[in-house]
Amino acid sequence: MLKVLGRTSSINVRKVLWACTELQLPTTREEDWGAGFRSPTAPEFLALNPNAQIPVLIDKDFVLWESNSIVRYLANAYGGERLYPQAARERARVDQWLDWQASELNPSWGYVFHSLVRKNPAYQDATALREGQQRWCAAMAILEQQLQRTGGFVSGEQFSLADIVIGLSVNRWFGTPFERPDLPAVNAYYARLAERESFFLFCGAQQP
Repeated sequence: MLKVLGRTSSINVRKVLWACTELQLPTTREEDWGAGFRSPTAPEFLALNPNAQIPVLIDKDFVLWESNSIVRYLANAYGGERLYPQAARERARVDQWLDWQASELNPSWGYVFHSLVRKNPAYQDATALREGQQRWCAAMAILEQQLQRTGGFVSGEQFSLADIVIGLSVNRWFGTPFERPDLPAVNAYYARLAERESFFLFCGAQQP
């Protein structure tokens, strides 16, 4: 039985839970870690992750942090070749978009999300908000171009780990109230994701 530490309102925790669901892995969750719950700066949590960040995965005597590393591990350890192919070039393409999600896409929407959804008073500067919206739209335009090329999912024709992590970010795109450009391929992609039962567990009824 795997254990995941972290609140489900965290997009990074939901990545891990979605991957577990796709892989049909029995999982328990200690939800009460993170903002609004027990502090991840507590000594017992820092012993697991010195960065004081959720999620943390515990697999028997193995402890792992960093959400994208966790989903890769789960696919590697538990027969997830359909989500994370073995062939070098196919895997590299999935890795490329996993890394892009962490380094480019997610940082682009941080200010906008905290301003418009979380209503955080520290994120209410009009200029910074406008610049954040521009960055987010630019990142989504890159995703639009890729989806136009594949006509299916992010890394190609098949659903992969890249779609779990990017799908959750796209859920925030549609759930954040601001004027968005029309991105037809992203719209169609989101509709394809919505055909998966697991999508509704982690996107459909969730706050973005």
